[in-house]
Amino acid sequence: MSTRHNKKDPQLETSRYLVARLEAEAPSRTPQERLKALRAALAGSIVFTTGFGVEEQVITHMVASEGLDIEFAALDTGRLLPQTYDVWAQTEARYGIRIRPFFPQADALEDLVSAQGVNGFYGSIKARKACCAVRIAEPLSFALAEAEGWLTGARADQAAHPKGHGVFSLDEDHKLVQLSPLFDWTRAQALAFATAHDVWLHPLHAQGFASIGCAPCTRAISTGEPERAGHWWWEDEAAQRSDREASPGASHSRSN
Repeated sequence: MSTRHNKKDPQLETSRYLVARLEAEAPSRTPQERLKALRAALAGSIVFTTGFGVEEQVITHMVASEGLDIEFAALDTGRLLPQTYDVWAQTEARYGIRIRPFFPQADALEDLVSAQGVNGFYGSIKARKACCAVRIAEPLSFALAEAEGWLTGARADQAAHPKGHGVFSLDEDHKLVQLSPLFDWTRAQALAFATAHDVWLHPLHAQGFASIGCAPCTRAISTGEPERAGHWWWEDEAAQRSDREASPGASHSRSN
């Protein structure tokens, strides 16, 4: 029987205690100190998956400036925004690093597009999740396969997070320690750091893009919209239409 999610798995138990200790110490530490603490605590590899957004660019600057032994990785879904590749190349050149790409498996991608069409993810939430599974989830698993630690650019105020997620968390799916060094920062703090340290930012941020993702699934947001509104917005619009059509008022209006 698999012990993938077994709480008595020795590896997970050891990581659980480590996460608890590091999380308790996190409030008194800067993001750079959190990065150093994780590097000191783990003997194996630590992978930072960057999407080249504000937070990720700030973390890249911190890791490179501190000279930490952390691997850089990016998920090339095949549908990234064109400007993202320029930022990728510029970031490598500035910091003298290589950001390893991880791509979808060719066979799985061919099957996906053959089944749902090139833009089939617009059709339903199920179709979009199937696309994300092939283009993001599977390449991420490959990127983290040999890692003991995982860095992300997540912030607490961006969106809902799984229960127990904090600055330091235990990712039981990948069996590793996850660190989001800017988790308790605001977007304003990240932007202020980028300005103070001349961190190069994705040009689409200046055009209203709060986050950076795949080209068909990412848009600029309006003033007052939450950051995540720029992702998969058509699903919210479809849900709102469905709610309106299901409301008694809508039904009465149509009957007249």
